[in-house]
Amino acid sequence: MVRPHPMPVSLYNRRRLVNFIEGSIFVTIITSLIIVNAVTLGLETNKSFITAYGGVLCIIDNIILVMFSFEILLKFYCYRIYFFRSGWNVFDLFIVTTSWLPSAGPFAILRALRILRVLRLLSVVPSLRRVISAIGHSIPGMFSVIGVLVLVFYISSVLTTKLFGHYDNPHMQEWFGTIGASAYTLFQIMTLESWSMGIVRPTMKLFPFAWLFFVPFIIITSFAVLNLFIGIIVDSMQNVNKETDLDSGAINHEEKCVHERLDAIQCELAELKVLITSNHNNRLD
Repeated sequence: MVRPHPMPVSLYNRRRLVNFIEGSIFVTIITSLIIVNAVTLGLETNKSFITAYGGVLCIIDNIILVMFSFEILLKFYCYRIYFFRSGWNVFDLFIVTTSWLPSAGPFAILRALRILRVLRLLSVVPSLRRVISAIGHSIPGMFSVIGVLVLVFYISSVLTTKLFGHYDNPHMQEWFGTIGASAYTLFQIMTLESWSMGIVRPTMKLFPFAWLFFVPFIIITSFAVLNLFIGIIVDSMQNVNKETDLDSGAINHEEKCVHERLDAIQCELAELKVLITSNHNNRLD
């Protein structure tokens, strides 16, 4: 009887590390460290707190950075070259590597960029990863909506410049004197920031029928086009959730099949062992 070769110790250890890294305990620890680091980086903006506890904050920051680096090394040891196939792993590597650069001289700006470590929550928390994936999937559809919005803005800017920009009034010249000024004013109106008392009503004092332009513009841009962005993102979120559920179902089905095969193999091995033992006993007799 040929005995199966045992699994190499290094491969067995790597599999155990992968299960540990992808486990809930390790993810919870990393998430907690990211949150603590976000709090300490926020406290560093308080001058009085820095004066009293600056040394403690620096020690905590360095300890957390070392633990983040250790996490990256563990992942690289487990996944090897496959580490770079995940965009989230590359993102984490960039954030941690940036944190190790010196924060003096030409790299002084990097000290402020340490707050980017908080973005690692996007790669650690699965629900946040799904949101980012949904936004990424919605970008092609957003380009179409942006194209429509740019077209509406260009037509509206030319129209308002011709209608209102010729009037000899400082406000009209400031708001609608050029296409660029008109586009910026229309953007402010689209966001509904001081659009009524700040821009539209003063314009209507000079042009009583200006509401015939502004009301449809607000309906088209603020309530119609911008809601398309929300619709595209919601649709992408639903698609991402469906894909995630299908992947989870496929993985669970595959694991179930593997366990069933292992159980069948164990039964066959047990029966084979019984047959070998009985044949051996018969020969002895």
